Amino acid sequence: MNACEYQSFAETWEARATIRTRPRRMLEDDDRLIYPLSRQPLALSAAFVDTCPQLRDFVLVQSLYKFINDVVIFETEIVDKTARNIAKNRFAIEFPFACRYDAMTVVVDEDYHALVAMDFMQQARTLTGIEPIELPGEIELSRAIPAAVQLAPPPLRDAMELICVAIAESTVTNDVAAFARDDTVKASVKGLMADHLLDEGRHSGFWARLVSIYWQGAPADDRQTLAQILPTFIRQYLTNDIQQAFDLRLIDSLPVSATVRRRLVSEVAGVAFPVNYQHPMVANIMRFFRTSGMLEHACVQAALRDYVPGRAA
Repeated sequence: MNACEYQSFAETWEARATIRTRPRRMLEDDDRLIYPLSRQPLALSAAFVDTCPQLRDFVLVQSLYKFINDVVIFETEIVDKTARNIAKNRFAIEFPFACRYDAMTVVVDEDYHALVAMDFMQQARTLTGIEPIELPGEIELSRAIPAAVQLAPPPLRDAMELICVAIAESTVTNDVAAFARDDTVKASVKGLMADHLLDEGRHSGFWARLVSIYWQGAPADDRQTLAQILPTFIRQYLTNDIQQAFDLRLIDSLPVSATVRRRLVSEVAGVAFPVNYQHPMVANIMRFFRTSGMLEHACVQAALRDYVPGRAA
C-alpha cells in the first residue's frame, strides 16, 4: 500500500468506537469466574489443587489486577506515545493527514481503554474486598521496544518503533479475542473484552497499513537493517520474566505453609514456551508480517527463519 491509497476510518470510528457507543460495564456478583483459569497456570497446578484450592478466587482476582495493570501500561505508555507523535506530525516518517487523524482516534481509544480498565479494577476491589499485591511497573514491551529502537541507527529509530508497536497491537488483538470468547468468566468481563476487541481490530489494521506504507517506500538498505533487529525484539517481547516474578510474588502472598509455598514455586518456576515457531504468540506475529507485506521481502524471511516450522537454523 502507498500513502495515496490510504483511506481513513473516521466514519467507522464515529459510528462504532466504544467511547461513542458502549455503556459502562458493571461487574456482577455471581458465581462465574472473574478471570479465566486457563490464563493462570498457577491455579491449575497439581500443588495448588492439592493444597489450597480455596484460594483460587484470590489468585484469579490478583491475575485480573495484573492484566488490567498491563493494559494501562500498554495503552498509555506505549501505543499512546507513538500514535500521538504520528498524529501531531512529530514522527520521522511523515504520513498524510488522513493517517494522522486516524492516529488521534487511536490515542482517544487507548486512553479510554485505560480509563475503563481502571474503573473495572476499582469495581473488583469493591466487590471482592481484595486489594492488589504489588503490581509490575512495566510490561515486556517496556523493555523490548527500547532495546530494538536502540539497535537501529538514529534515522531509522522511529521506523523501528512503528514496526514494534504494530506487531504488539496485532498480537494484543488476537489475545483479547481469545479472552472475549471464554464462556467461564463473568458476562461483564467478556463484554469488556468484546468492547476492547471492537476497537483493537480497527487499530491492528491501522498499524499494519502504516507499516505497509513505510515499508513499500523504504530503501532496500533500510529494510535490511530493520529486518536484522526483528529477532531481538521478538525474543525480548516473548520472555516471561515479568509474569514469573509476579507469580512468585503472588505465591509469597498466599496464607500457606512454607512447605506448600515451596511446592507451588517449584511448579511455576521455569515454566515458559520456547521463543521459536512453537510459541503460541508467534503465529499472530507472523500473520502481521504477512498482512503488512513485510514477509514478501527476502531480508525479513531470512531474519525470521527461526519462527517458521522446518526452516529454523
